[in-house]
Amino acid sequence: MNGISQSDIIESTAGRDRGKLFYVIRTEGAYALLANGKDRKLEHPKRKSFKHLRFVTRTASPTAEKLLRGERVCNRELRRDLASCQALCQDQGG
Repeated sequence: MNGISQSDIIESTAGRDRGKLFYVIRTEGAYALLANGKDRKLEHPKRKSFKHLRFVTRTASPTAEKLLRGERVCNRELRRDLASCQALCQDQGG
């Protein structure tokens, strides 16, 4: 098992989206469906192999909780959470 599950925040390690943060919307076998609310919206998530992903954090934010419960989430919520996570990562030097 890769340790990445629904509602985790990950970083893409390959492709044109390398270095960008995404939420894992759901998993399908060896793939994760990703969205960040900007380049990849919830309506059209990116399907990406786990081997091209790096786990960043598992958060208890309201957005992550909604994803886990299967409730409706807005692209704006994804953007806001990922921007705050990016800021935290930069402050910590990572």
